[in-house]
Amino acid sequence: MNNQEVLVSVIIPTYDRPDFLQAALQSAVQQSYQNIEIIVSDNFSPENPKALIDSFDDSRIRFWRNETNLGICANALKAVGLSTGKYVAFLHDDDLWNARFLECLIPALEQYPEATIAFCDQFIIDEAGKINARATHRTTRSYRRDRLKSGLYQPFLEIGLIYKSVPSVAGAVVRREAVDWKSIPPEVGSMYDLYLTYLCCKHGQAAYYYDDKLVYYREHFNTETIRSGRRNGPAKIAKAKAEIFCYQYFIQDQDLQPFKSHFKKLLLHAQTTLGIGLLLAKCPSEARFHLVQSLKGQGFNLRTITALVLSVLCSLILAERSHEENSDHFLSLNRTESIHISQSIRKTSNEPFH
Repeated sequence: MNNQEVLVSVIIPTYDRPDFLQAALQSAVQQSYQNIEIIVSDNFSPENPKALIDSFDDSRIRFWRNETNLGICANALKAVGLSTGKYVAFLHDDDLWNARFLECLIPALEQYPEATIAFCDQFIIDEAGKINARATHRTTRSYRRDRLKSGLYQPFLEIGLIYKSVPSVAGAVVRREAVDWKSIPPEVGSMYDLYLTYLCCKHGQAAYYYDDKLVYYREHFNTETIRSGRRNGPAKIAKAKAEIFCYQYFIQDQDLQPFKSHFKKLLLHAQTTLGIGLLLAKCPSEARFHLVQSLKGQGFNLRTITALVLSVLCSLILAERSHEENSDHFLSLNRTESIHISQSIRKTSNEPFH
């Protein structure tokens, strides 16, 4: 692209990943599209990454450090508020861009003013940066990007919200003026990517797909997706609450009524996930409430029923222990009981990558 007069804001929210952050920054400054500003917003990492940022000696990079941890969504939006570009592109601090990422996506947004977002496909890489061919193929098919060809899609409600083909914060460029950034509620949490897609498509706007893999999405054990999909109770609870908020919101939107049953199904699944997270956090009574609500809405579901049975068993064991031990220690279980319950919960809580 010869004309690079349009300023693009590259948003890099970061927290305690200095090695990954350095690689992400390197991929940003090496973009063939050079008219960019890079906003790095540190979410109060234990070690201030300012020295790392300064080592790049690039006037296009601006650094902000929060005085407290704001959470993933608020940190990202803080960086957006500090930016000024016509277009906004998010780059996770553990991901990488192909040098042609912006060069390939910006022209489409300039050519099609009705497009609120331009996006591409992704490679999946491991912690060391090696491409995982199997995971890459699986992810492309899972999000149905294998069915898309380069071009304009209008409206894109279905590919955006149902198939989640649009990686709005992990492989896309957004038209700033198309989004009311201040309207994004904090409750969306780690689901701010889906909510951003919602804002970009809710009124029948268009999206442009560029059929190439220009982003390297890194899978490792400290990503939000992996943590919330395994046995981390707090992470699973936070993710489920964000999902519940979003799906309840979508169900109430009149523009999304054709997809109401789909979001209800996802809502019930999220309620079960919340129940499992509460079980892992040793809150069986609270877990049981959400599991019962989920079961009422979906009928027979093995995942929900198994978690519900476990919540009852946990409550019985805790009640028995409360008679035998001091009330300050009533949550402790004997080793055998803990192992059996933990193994059962683990089987129930394992979910596929999404």
